This record gives sequence, structure tokens and C-alpha cells, in this order.
Amino acid sequence: MISEKAYAKVNLGLDVLRRRPDGYHELKMIMQTVDICDDLTFEKESEPGIRLRIEGADLPADKNNLVTRAAALLLQEKKISEGVTITLTKRIPIAAGMAGGSADAAAAMRGLNSLFEMGYSTEDLRELGVKLGADIPYCIAGGTMLSEGIGEVLTPLPAPPECYLAVAKPDIDVSTAFVYQNLRADSLPFHPDIDGMADALAAGDLRGITERMGNVLETVTVPAYPVIDRIKKRMCELGAENALMSGSGPTVFGIYQEQAAAAKAAAAIREEKLAGAVFATRFCGSVNA
Repeated sequence: MISEKAYAKVNLGLDVLRRRPDGYHELKMIMQTVDICDDLTFEKESEPGIRLRIEGADLPADKNNLVTRAAALLLQEKKISEGVTITLTKRIPIAAGMAGGSADAAAAMRGLNSLFEMGYSTEDLRELGVKLGADIPYCIAGGTMLSEGIGEVLTPLPAPPECYLAVAKPDIDVSTAFVYQNLRADSLPFHPDIDGMADALAAGDLRGITERMGNVLETVTVPAYPVIDRIKKRMCELGAENALMSGSGPTVFGIYQEQAAAAKAAAAIREEKLAGAVFATRFCGSVNA
């Protein structure tokens, strides 16, 4: 049996440069792994086929699940006739802007690569993963990355200095398609300073990082779901250096210098019923592919 952890991500900064002729959006963002994870286990089976079991969430375990699709892609590429049973234990909130599905698919690719000794490198897995989703190449290894293109052009960055997080996902689901369809990429009111944030990361300057936090997708999601802004403001009232929506939302994270302050903020958000899924956590580094 092989085990893998699938770590969630947040976007420290997310900018959309333009809408491309192919319909995709040209992105420039800084991605960061957080210590909230799903667990996956993998067991070989003599009978062909992929059997997916899901615990902790009501999700379809059929051929359309990203985990099943990732496993099928690798087994087909390597022409492997054996089967596999995959057990997925969910903790990352669903439809949260934290790349939970992409992280699970990436973990499935790493797990099968090990289980069947396929010999894929990290870069090989990224090239395969982008066929299934734009966040999967990042999730293959995680850590701190500048992400460009549609999300597949990745440049490693220094990790942020030590800090702590409150993470809150309100009881709403946000459609990524809805957000991008309603984004006015050609007339955004602001663009976060992604290059300046990269410089702040290199300098280990937490204040320089937090003061540059920005996500242009908030221009769509926040007006549609005002609770996101309420959580951001509450986190800052509770001592966050800054707070931001991750991805297309609705998850919000606040960055705190002290662990106790992050825990207190998470408890307050939970008690005030601003969000259903609330975590006190921290950033973490890359995983081994």
C-alpha cells in the first residue's frame, strides 16, 4: 500500500492579465501550500480497473472524478493492465478555491507513479497533469510558486517567513466558471503587485508580502457573496496582517504573526457562524513527487 497527502493551496496574489483568444485567461499569481490535506491510499489489484472509495464527503466516485481520471491517464500511458483501489479521505473543503480536487488528482498521480514504479519525473507528471486541470501542475509538488500562463508555467520562489493562518470557508459554493465568465479582464480596477511580492518573499519580508496581497477575482465573487468581505474584515479586526479570498472563492485566509492570534481568530469566526469550515493552520513546503 502507498499513501499520499494532498495539500490545499491559497493564492497570496492573483492577477488576470487578459482573456486569450482560446477562451482561457492569462494569469499571474503566487501559489502557496497550506497545512490542510486530504489523505489517499493506493493498493494494487489483480483485476483491471480503478475502484475509488471516498470518505468524509458526499462526492461521486465515478469515472468523472478527477482522481479516477488522473489514475486512468497514467495507467493508459504506461499500458498497465493491473487495477488499483484508491481510498480518498476528504478534509479540504469542496468548491472552496483551495484546489482540493486538483490536489487529490496530483496526489493520485504521485501515488500511482510510486505504486507501479512508472519512473515519471516531477516535470513529466506536470506535463500530463495539465491535460486534466490548470492547477494540477502546481499541486504535483506544491510549495511557493509563481504561476503564469493558465497556471502551468511555474517558477519556484522562497517560502514566506514563519507565520500563522486562519482559514474560513463560508457555507456557499462558488462556480469558477461563473467567476471567470463575469470577470471584466480588460477593465480591472486594480492589479496586485505580483513582482513586488516575489521580491518580498526573497527578502523574507512578511509585511512586504501581506501589504501586496490582492485577488482580482474578488471583483466578481465579493459582490455576489458579501459574506466573503465580512470574513475578511473580521479577520483584520482580529489582528490579521491582511486577509484575502483564495482563488475564485469563497474561502478567506488571514495571516497572523502569532499562532495564538490565528487560533483566536478561527474560534471567533466559527462562533459567529460566518463560516462552516474553519481552520487554524500554517503554510507548508513542497511535497515529494
